[in-house]
Amino acid sequence: MQTVRELKFEQPSLFKRLKGMLGVDFYRLFHTPLLYIFLLIAALIPALVSMGSMGGDGETAGMFTNAWQIIAANKPLYVVSDIGDYANMNMVFIFGGIMISIFIGHDYKSGYVKQLFTTHAKKEDYMISKSLLGAFSMLGMCVTYFIGGVLSGVFTGLSFSINAGSLVCAILGKMIMSLGWASLYTFINVIFRSKFGISIALCFFLGTGIPVIGAAAVVGNTPALNIFLYGSSVYACLSANVLSLFICLMNSVVWAVVYNVLGTLILNKRDCY
Repeated sequence: MQTVRELKFEQPSLFKRLKGMLGVDFYRLFHTPLLYIFLLIAALIPALVSMGSMGGDGETAGMFTNAWQIIAANKPLYVVSDIGDYANMNMVFIFGGIMISIFIGHDYKSGYVKQLFTTHAKKEDYMISKSLLGAFSMLGMCVTYFIGGVLSGVFTGLSFSINAGSLVCAILGKMIMSLGWASLYTFINVIFRSKFGISIALCFFLGTGIPVIGAAAVVGNTPALNIFLYGSSVYACLSANVLSLFICLMNSVVWAVVYNVLGTLILNKRDCY
């Protein structure tokens, strides 16, 4: 006769659980127009910014002096003095937040979450899956933004002269930050899951980095602000180096862990439906 221990089902590992949930999430992502719309938006942003910076004579209106400035600022600028300081790849994080809000909002509106948590009790799996899904989406937006940025640089006729190592560190740094931003947006959306408007507004507000910009206006452009997501995103600039890249990596991973743990606690303690 089999013992109770032999009859007991073995719990699937975290990897196996995530594999199944990610498979469903990515299937939904690739089979809805949402991802492709935001990839296109990211590609068009540099072109729109370039068109806005053109003067009546067809020359750039002083916003940029180098084509790569539409990808990243020359140096860390925690205080934004004009649109040229802000008009770079960091804008991907704003639109990425909006996309994640729409995706998670649909989970709750459609009843998918209720069905999911009825058969899949691990709330941390949901947080991790959505964070990874959001990070992947923003990585794709960074790629299409880069392509659009190169094309807009050709269109404006600006110089492409740059330190290649710093440029690579800047781009990789911003891409790495996608994980931290996606985790933050997922955390926000599990809190305000029934208040879609608040989720969108809060993601937009934090994505613009207004709190860090406000703090920088008081304390100045200090690297101490790199502890925040926006601070590290700004730190990934055209003067970036390997140290900058490491700071972005550590910041993104640490905040991703923090937001996923907090989000899981909230899902475990509150009505998810």
